[in-house]
Amino acid sequence: MELRHLRAAVAVAEHLHFGNAAAALGIAQPRLSQLVKALETDLGVALFDRDTRNVRLTAAGEAFVTGARTALSTVDVASERARAAGRGETGVIAIGVVGSAVVHPLPAVVRAFRARYPEVTLRFAELPTLEQVARLRADTVDVGFLRPPLPAPADDLALLPVSREPLIAVLPADHRLAGRERVAVRALADEPFVRFPRHLGPGLFDEITALCRRAGFEPRVGQEAVQMQTIVGLVASGCGVSIVPGSVAGLSRPDVVFKPVSPTTRLVDLALARRVGPVPPVVANFVAVTREVLRR
Repeated sequence: MELRHLRAAVAVAEHLHFGNAAAALGIAQPRLSQLVKALETDLGVALFDRDTRNVRLTAAGEAFVTGARTALSTVDVASERARAAGRGETGVIAIGVVGSAVVHPLPAVVRAFRARYPEVTLRFAELPTLEQVARLRADTVDVGFLRPPLPAPADDLALLPVSREPLIAVLPADHRLAGRERVAVRALADEPFVRFPRHLGPGLFDEITALCRRAGFEPRVGQEAVQMQTIVGLVASGCGVSIVPGSVAGLSRPDVVFKPVSPTTRLVDLALARRVGPVPPVVANFVAVTREVLRR
């Protein structure tokens, strides 16, 4: 017994006419008669009473067609689910995100992706760059918004540049420099800094350190924190000052101020990372939507 036999029986039951049922299935009437006859032989019962003018379901036929409709419906649902998964329209994506990317560009990308692929589940983990790299390689994260450069060798990861932004200072709202339009980096020489540990994001860490060194001092760490939200919160608590990517200013709160720094800094990068090589269709769709959002 094959699906074609089930479809033949259901078509005849719906039309109660072999010619019309054959036309609906797109096959010749003799072929339809053969399928129904083979099915009846296999079952050992007659499914239809037929003469030259009428076709009627037998009691066995009614029982069989009810089950056949259920079976075909199940197969059709499973087939569509498989096709949707193959097109990347269903599934799960695990996404790593550095704290500053939560402000920009993640919201725009996620809104665009959800609008196009509402059946895909997105799972987020706020992770520093090096932990994202480790999870990408371990295949526990599919894509990651992180900050290059990555420690060499990194030829197993493909990077899509997402944004470039300046470094800015974040100060308590009552800080002596809070009222200035722009803060000279050298004016922060005696301040304790709130920083993330270097091993979690060496590229951004080294860029901030280099900025301070060019101003003539080594930043003194007063407090360490991993997430950008925590860094901003500790600055608000008076634990020190910090230098962060410009997008962190989106975490605006009344007890801190964000200020451009002078001299103007080199822009820091944000990229979308994935493993090199073939990726599941759902991941390929996420990368494609990210590209579209960036072009807009």
